[in-house]
Amino acid sequence: MSDVAIRIDRISKRYTIGKREKYLALRDVLAQALSAPLRLLHGRNGDSTEPASESLSFWALKDISMDVEQGDILGLIGRNGAGKTTLLKILTRITRPTTGRAQVHGRVGSLLEVGTGFHTELTGRENTYFYGSILGMRKREIEQKFDEIVDFAGVEKFLDTPLKHYSSGMQSRLAFAVAAHLEPEVLLVDEVLAVGDLEFQRKCLGRMEKVSQSGRTVIFVSHQLQQIRRLCKKVVWLDQGQIRMAGPTLEVTGAYEAALLSRENNGRSSTIGSTTKAKCTRWELGESEDSNSHVLRSMGPVQVKFRVEIGEPLTMVHVGISLHSAENVLMWGTAHNLDSLGPGVYEFVYDLAVLPVKPGAYRWRFVLCDEFKVLEFWDCSPDFLIDTEPLGHLDEQWAGILNLANDLAIYDESGSQPDIRAVRGRIWTSIRFR
Repeated sequence: MSDVAIRIDRISKRYTIGKREKYLALRDVLAQALSAPLRLLHGRNGDSTEPASESLSFWALKDISMDVEQGDILGLIGRNGAGKTTLLKILTRITRPTTGRAQVHGRVGSLLEVGTGFHTELTGRENTYFYGSILGMRKREIEQKFDEIVDFAGVEKFLDTPLKHYSSGMQSRLAFAVAAHLEPEVLLVDEVLAVGDLEFQRKCLGRMEKVSQSGRTVIFVSHQLQQIRRLCKKVVWLDQGQIRMAGPTLEVTGAYEAALLSRENNGRSSTIGSTTKAKCTRWELGESEDSNSHVLRSMGPVQVKFRVEIGEPLTMVHVGISLHSAENVLMWGTAHNLDSLGPGVYEFVYDLAVLPVKPGAYRWRFVLCDEFKVLEFWDCSPDFLIDTEPLGHLDEQWAGILNLANDLAIYDESGSQPDIRAVRGRIWTSIRFR
């Protein structure tokens, strides 16, 4: 038996601008089923054979091919409009590809949009049965898991209230609860964690971790790269409908962040208040393991270099650097005083034994003063990317800013270790902090 849960073979999807996607009624499905041999004989797919004008159409996906192994948690990242949701809609048979095909082995559970499949006039109780049946759950199966679904969603007080009175967050919780308890072989999740509160996100993360540990397959779409890093071992980066990069999570997310920051910094002056006396022109990591000298892939030792051009003699020199988060929170800083520096090109090299900061985007700031007067104040460009393995709490609100390796040992009163297994990062979804 093959270990491939999902096989995507040269899929492309074209949409016509201003034209509605065609959804078929039951009679259309039956008619197409009867004519399927004829269509296959002529080599046509289910889309309209009328050629669309290239000026009025665009390709949401272009020649996508990949395999997802059984039990994998695959992250799908990319900018808005990259084709992520379109690909999931093809996998769930909501829409069909223009060319190519997708094979999904096993029962599929999906949560692509908040409230998709819900009826606003029905109550939460009725929608649980209604949505569950749409996903393929039998009535007996829903009844057996009903209490667990309601407890997970946290909507027991409003269970008999029409869904139109629910907030978007409540609808999201109920939809995810039903989909997650389907116990599918394949679970497709699209940005659901962007809607819920922190407690709901913790439950979702724990549920997806439980699903993956049971050997089932998850495709997880999110713009929250910290969650991608924590949950996924492999990532596919979609860009303008094509696979730009696929591979281990840390490598792909690092390249994606670098591309985003490079685009944001393009054409922006990064030097503030510089003079002809001194100018910092470049920064990089020393002895970088790859061609990208601004991405850190280990916690240490770390060497950071700043190239400075000095045009006139300087006295009473003060030089400082600081590290700031993407939210401009000061993470660390240091400064040194020098008697003098003559004209020339210098490289200021800082050696750090360790830099245990959690993965993400950061920025170096370089300051150079002469006789207490600021000559150079540079927000270094490009940004500094840390792509180490997340070692903190799986729940983002408790992860903090440091990335510290740790082990837990438990001893009883006699000093011996009982037979207790501790697994770092596991989330118990029933825990509530008051």
